[in-house]
Amino acid sequence: MIDATERFLCIASNEQGQDFLRQCAEMGVRPTLLTLDSLRDGDWPVDALEELATMPEGLNREQILNTVSWMARARRYDRIVALDELDLETAAAIREHMRVPGMGCTTAGCYRDRLAMRVIGQALGFLVPEFCRVLNYDELRAFMDRVGPPWLLKPRRDGRVPGTRRIDEPEQLWRALDELGDEQSRTLLEQYVHGEIFHADAIVSDGEVKFQTAYRFGRTPLENPQDGSVFTRQLVSDNSDDGRELCALNRRLAPALGMVRGVTHGQYIRAKADGRCYFLEIGAAVHGAFTADLVETGTGINLWREWARIEVAKLRGEAYVLPDPIEACAGSVLCTAHTAAPDTTVFDAPEIVLRVQRHFVAGLIVRSSDPERVRQLVEESSAAFARQFPASQAPPEGVTPA
Repeated sequence: MIDATERFLCIASNEQGQDFLRQCAEMGVRPTLLTLDSLRDGDWPVDALEELATMPEGLNREQILNTVSWMARARRYDRIVALDELDLETAAAIREHMRVPGMGCTTAGCYRDRLAMRVIGQALGFLVPEFCRVLNYDELRAFMDRVGPPWLLKPRRDGRVPGTRRIDEPEQLWRALDELGDEQSRTLLEQYVHGEIFHADAIVSDGEVKFQTAYRFGRTPLENPQDGSVFTRQLVSDNSDDGRELCALNRRLAPALGMVRGVTHGQYIRAKADGRCYFLEIGAAVHGAFTADLVETGTGINLWREWARIEVAKLRGEAYVLPDPIEACAGSVLCTAHTAAPDTTVFDAPEIVLRVQRHFVAGLIVRSSDPERVRQLVEESSAAFARQFPASQAPPEGVTPA
């Protein structure tokens, strides 16, 4: 007799997604977590898990597939969920191998590969910065002749090659490609667009955006290297010009690459040169850098829990209903710190909702009904963070706010 117990297998290469696991358990679904050996003692909701399984770091996709197939001998999994974006394509490969419903490899690649995002986005009529694949050197020369510097050399996927580099002259590109060797085809060259960067986080069900909210970055990623610099964000009102345009753009784009259900995190830039909004990238997972906490502070919507509710509803053939959001303005201040346990107690504004506590990371999330008050708090706290956690004293290598 086949066990009819509803079960999800959740894969996580980083310590996140605890609320997803809790929500599954609260709805009667038994989640199994597959994570890394090094994260076994992480802050996981073990009371909500049917099993906590771990694997060595560095396994290839085939080895992980074999691990999951072995686990499936004892338990039948109804859904395979990647709690970390780094695991998105691995989870898709497992679904296809086990014929479990959900996003397949081709679609998952569209939400992971920045080159695919640009090619498909452009084909669908979305504005993207001028770009060129790093493959044929004549193509690269023609691109640099046509599109003036500076350019950005970006990894197509996170994790394989170093992060984004600014390129100011052709010789700098050739040196960077020599350093990358065989990895160079896993990058793309892109026009540097100067402007304001935004992100929009959305909940998608049955191919439609059911909820979304947009935030403005205080500084662009290139102005915020991983050296202790302060990283800020503030809610963009749905009623503002930026909010209306971003929401309309993201409502079309979030499911355009094939998303049927889940959450997305899209990034956009409004260019100073022409005032238009360009699509930069989009992911099919809850973003890091405490984005879920920021969204919940400003809207009352927990992205992790709603994602779990969507998956369970689909499994049971039920309609997903979004809870009513609250109306407030939220903002965040975040930076890497030069001390392992940064102290933020000196910040005592009543609007502080959450103090970020993580190894070598300091942060605050604030909320108010007055957007101007949030802007003031974010700016004042950002300046104070820069003094208290100076960028000149960088944290250990590999420590970031994400």
